[in-house]
Amino acid sequence: MDEHIRQAHADAEAAGQDAYVDPDTGLIVMAEGFLRRRGWCCGNICRHCPYGHVGPAATGGPVPRS
Repeated sequence: MDEHIRQAHADAEAAGQDAYVDPDTGLIVMAEGFLRRRGWCCGNICRHCPYGHVGPAATGGPVPRS
């Protein structure tokens, strides 16, 4: 991951934001803190997924909080 993307993510996390705008694509990216608070992997291959991308597509249902 490029440094400017890491910085955008770090800035969003520090500000308590759930997401940030990818500086290259303009797409909205969910921050890791939001994904952790949600408590499960959605299977959409989120950039900052703390659950290892093991959501519904792989498991047949959401991964519960551990």
